[in-house]
Amino acid sequence: MATALSVAVLAAGGLGHALVTGLDSDIDRIDPFKDMKNRPARGHGMNVLLVGTDGRDRLSREEKEKYRLGGAPCHCTDTVMIVHLSEDRKRASVVSLPRDSYAETPPHTDRTTGERHGGHPVKLNAAYAEGGPQLTVRTVEKMTDVKIDHYLEVDFTSFMKTVDVLGGVRICTARPLRDTVTGLDLAAGTHELKGGQALQYVRSRHIDGASDLGRMQRQQRFLAALIARATSSGVLLNPVRFRDVTQAVLGSVRADEGLGTDELIGLGRAMRAFSPSSSEFTTVPIGNMSYAVEGIGSTLKWDEAKAGRLFRTLREDRPLAPHRVRSEVRRVEVAPQQIRVQVRNGTMTAGLGAQVDRGLAGTGFRTTRAPVDAQDRSLRRTVVRYDPRWDRSAKSLAAALPGSELQAVPGLGPVLEAVVGADFRAVRGVRAVDASRGEFETVRGDEVICP
Repeated sequence: MATALSVAVLAAGGLGHALVTGLDSDIDRIDPFKDMKNRPARGHGMNVLLVGTDGRDRLSREEKEKYRLGGAPCHCTDTVMIVHLSEDRKRASVVSLPRDSYAETPPHTDRTTGERHGGHPVKLNAAYAEGGPQLTVRTVEKMTDVKIDHYLEVDFTSFMKTVDVLGGVRICTARPLRDTVTGLDLAAGTHELKGGQALQYVRSRHIDGASDLGRMQRQQRFLAALIARATSSGVLLNPVRFRDVTQAVLGSVRADEGLGTDELIGLGRAMRAFSPSSSEFTTVPIGNMSYAVEGIGSTLKWDEAKAGRLFRTLREDRPLAPHRVRSEVRRVEVAPQQIRVQVRNGTMTAGLGAQVDRGLAGTGFRTTRAPVDAQDRSLRRTVVRYDPRWDRSAKSLAAALPGSELQAVPGLGPVLEAVVGADFRAVRGVRAVDASRGEFETVRGDEVICP
């Protein structure tokens, strides 16, 4: 995307083609569409499957130690996104597909063992380990019914190079971000992240209870900031700068044969007016956050109805974030869709637990749908019990239960408890601070970059 955007101005001056020609050979070419049959019908616009792979084996020992990249590479996909470019090239819709999504592969040959497998359940990121880019594309097309036009693979090395040659990317955070696993340590405020630190930012998943969903939101914010940097004045807008960027980056990415010189030039010319407000970001709707599968473990099961509507919107080349009037609700930091809740009735009022469970589920919380009675049935005030590691989620739940009291319970785990007291009146609607729009909780790039 950054390359296509930088070509925009250069192509207008007749320089783009001369510079891109010759650099095309630097890209490692693959054929992810070989012998593919019974593919989805082509919709309007262009769909690029953007895959982030491990690739830590290409980093030096010093880099691995500095950025907490120890251990063996998993040879799997760390990030999977569908980037949809509209037919008029005025909009990019980015849909994140969680790596732990429940998936069923088509029949294929295991690229490691050479064995022939029938279709079987996997986590989405495991498709790459079994069948590489081709099985990844086939699995995504089967799950989404969206035809993939191009494939772009980025590993840790190419990611850090891209950020560094751009001069860093500006990120803002309202609170400190710390992850002891990746080593990320950012104070609240504005930061210019260079390659290694940017990698820590997009990889961190132990900052809060949001885990992979929180990480995907940060990845989306980062992409928006990257677009802002690539389209800002003075960056990637002159031939020498463009050459430096492409030489540094193209040698460490993999792409299909069709994503070549002419395609990049055409995209660049069409996207001259592209800006952060031209991009929109969302994550495929999740129906079950802990879908257990024998032999695989806990997976994320998509909400089939909502996901179906989301991918139909992509096929029809329509915006994911239409502007429309919505009722006023309380803004919270963590989206209710990311929070699991067990409701307990702390009163003698029959059916009150079920009423609260329905109300919380209605505003988006992932309730158990099986409320139970609390040990103490004489509770006057509603209490939100939570593990301290999920303190931000607890504040979101408390906002939906006006007047409730927060009670930290170390070791409680990821499922919060809403113990309903006699003071309960009604569940208040809440939604994430991000300016979400439409059914798919989509944000535009200009809404999530630094002001």
